[in-house]
Amino acid sequence: MSTAAGALLVVGDVVTDIVARHRGPLAPATDTVAEIRTLPGGAGANAACWAAASGPADVTLLARVGTDSASWHDLRLRRARVRPLLITDPQAPTATVIALVDAAAERTFLTDSGASLRLTVDDWSPELLAGVAHLHLSGYLFFADTSRETARLAARDARVRGIPVSVDPASTGFITTLGVDRFLTAVEGVDILLPNADEARLLTGLPEPADAAAKLSRHFPLVAVTLGAGGALLATNGVVTARVPGVEARAVDSTGAGDAFTGGFLAARLSGADDTAAAAAGCRAGARAVTVIGGRPEAP
Repeated sequence: MSTAAGALLVVGDVVTDIVARHRGPLAPATDTVAEIRTLPGGAGANAACWAAASGPADVTLLARVGTDSASWHDLRLRRARVRPLLITDPQAPTATVIALVDAAAERTFLTDSGASLRLTVDDWSPELLAGVAHLHLSGYLFFADTSRETARLAARDARVRGIPVSVDPASTGFITTLGVDRFLTAVEGVDILLPNADEARLLTGLPEPADAAAKLSRHFPLVAVTLGAGGALLATNGVVTARVPGVEARAVDSTGAGDAFTGGFLAARLSGADDTAAAAAGCRAGARAVTVIGGRPEAP
């Protein structure tokens, strides 16, 4: 299946999110009152949905899911104007994340990667790049051997065709487990790296996000570091080139804010915006994201 001209192809993860918002501290060994919802999520899927909601880009998502919820996720992606290419895994369930969201809207994740990291090279075809203007890879794919091989193959095929590739590093916890050097080696050759401040610090060992962004930009042509409510900064060729202010918002859940930045940023670039304007669009999407429960824009 090919995509339309100027399209965005996301290769990533689809997740069933169980979001539990608790106003008070967790009470060990007893009950804590919470508002609990089951929602579609996944860093790659969320970014695809925010890209579709942020601009005219034609967006396709390739991911692997379990038979338990494939049809539900397919429908939710289509409602978000994302074309789903979901590979059904007969042996593993759809990835599930329990997101514990506190009164400050900060979240802690419990993650079962399920089928998402079982994306294989057989699930990939260079034909998926027909008409594609940009390939985005979810960083979660790089944390398992099978999906990492698939992500690297997709990136190589894109580079052969002159298609730019971006990666969101996704998780400080998983980067630590894999190893910083192994992660950086795996994403070598990527055109755009989209870490948050904590990920940028971890990947460089530098405490200041601006210094970390500058260092990363010596290895990646463009680095966009998100700073939460503080906005974002851009770096190229070892120099911070822009600081984009955040957009004020009343936060209820920070889940997916980084994914929203990615989607808004990529949609704006595909629409012809320069990098600074694209980062501003990403910040606007991120501000919208924290006002809704879960990691996706509200369904139209």
